[in-house]
Amino acid sequence: MRRIDESELILSPGGQVYHINLRPENLASTVITVGDPDRVKEVSKYFDKLEFQTQHREFVTHTGYIGKKRLTVMSSGIGPDNIDIVMNELDACVNIDFNTRQIKDMHTQLSIIRFGTSGSLQDDIPIDSLVASSHGIGLDNVLHYYQLENSKFENDLCDAFIEHTSLQNKKIVPYAVEGSKDLLSYFNDGYHKGITVTCPGFYAPQGRVVRASLQFPELVNQLSSFQFDNHRITNFEMETSAIFGLGRVFGHQCLALNTIVANRISKTFTKDAKSAIENMIKRNLEIIEKI
Repeated sequence: MRRIDESELILSPGGQVYHINLRPENLASTVITVGDPDRVKEVSKYFDKLEFQTQHREFVTHTGYIGKKRLTVMSSGIGPDNIDIVMNELDACVNIDFNTRQIKDMHTQLSIIRFGTSGSLQDDIPIDSLVASSHGIGLDNVLHYYQLENSKFENDLCDAFIEHTSLQNKKIVPYAVEGSKDLLSYFNDGYHKGITVTCPGFYAPQGRVVRASLQFPELVNQLSSFQFDNHRITNFEMETSAIFGLGRVFGHQCLALNTIVANRISKTFTKDAKSAIENMIKRNLEIIEKI
């Protein structure tokens, strides 16, 4: 069996996988990811018991219990490039033997659930509401470096999206991937469901004009008007499609839950982001505890 070289999977002298600074025993099978390192404690404050804490760079991790449910909450930082690190190293913790540096014979599946903030692309999804993502469409390039197996529906969805946005033969090469149907089925009342677009940046990639001119000035309008087989784009942000895609690659169940802090159609922004995020965390945890 192939041994993974030290340069390919970096372990610290203490036996932790390098960036996220975790040993396998530090990780629960249900993992919540948040972008902001300061948001980790806003989730873990609801734990009945906190058993482990660590921080390395922007990656803050708390593991503990709500009742009998063991959970890990980890900050990913912003963007799909950070998600590449987080997803690879989470998977390594459960599916690589750190002593032999070999892939384990038995695969362990994680449930990875993003708690994020996002911008709505529909008039009827207002600020402070919640979105549960059925699919991700990625405008980043991370998944193009991996062998991702898509379903016919995902390929058809992606083709329709490319045609609608006129991105044929352009510098952006979108991909589409479905999240976990099983996890999504638990989040119903009070959650809008739809496609989340993941962008590789916050300003021009999301159609914001400050001083620089846009290469794709119609993109926001094109996203909001896209429909395919009763699916529409509900929101966009910077992590979901990379989580869904790498979850598929590594065999994990993944879901994204976002609170809407901006509506890009009505051009409104939440007046109390802290309360909106707090509401999301509490509602999400109430459901996750029972899964």
